[in-house]
Amino acid sequence: MPVSDPELMKIVERRVLDKKVCRNCGALNPPTATRCRRCRSSNLRPKKKTLAMKK
Repeated sequence: MPVSDPELMKIVERRVLDKKVCRNCGALNPPTATRCRRCRSSNLRPKKKTLAMKK
C-alpha cells in the first residue's frame, strides 16, 4: 500500500532512512550514534537516502 500523504511520507522516511550503518558488522544504529551498538566500532556511515520504488 503506497503512502500518498506528504506529512506521513516525511514520518516514514525519517523512521526508515534516518539511521547509521556500521561498516564492520552492518548493524543499524540511531542517527545520533557515535559507536556501533553491536561491535562497539566507531566506523559508521549514514544510511543511503534512496527509496527503491517497485514497478
